[in-house]
Amino acid sequence: MRRFPYRLHQHKKLILKLIICIILFCVVIFLIQRIFSTERQVENVVTNFYQYEQKGDFANSWELFHSFMQERFSKGNYMQDKAHVFMNHFGVETFDFYIQEIVELESWKMNEDSQALSPVYRAEIVQSYDSKYGYLEIHHPIYVAEESGQWRILWDYNH
Repeated sequence: MRRFPYRLHQHKKLILKLIICIILFCVVIFLIQRIFSTERQVENVVTNFYQYEQKGDFANSWELFHSFMQERFSKGNYMQDKAHVFMNHFGVETFDFYIQEIVELESWKMNEDSQALSPVYRAEIVQSYDSKYGYLEIHHPIYVAEESGQWRILWDYNH
């Protein structure tokens, strides 16, 4: 008679262990999906781009441009223009930024003559500057498309 309660207790322990393992497995899968999700990759490239820009490292931020953007600006011209406009004219050394939202689009074109890209993500960026002209905020929608297996930055030239 003593064996029955013992077996019941063992089954309860086994079931509890199984439930805990299932919950841990689901948490690990969720975290892996979150870390390696496309949206996370897009967020990372946008963050890297603006962190380079914050430091005035325009050579490395230019490297994160899609080839369509690199055709618009040579690396040297981009570096010179960015430093001239933001640092010299605004009188700032850096800025703060945050990503308001990231939205997936089915397709998008940089301008009416460019090739449609798909999938594309639109990221709403807000940059804030304490400049010689006072506090400035720039709201800049940017686009991120995959090129040669890497996510790359684009700007909108449709307006």
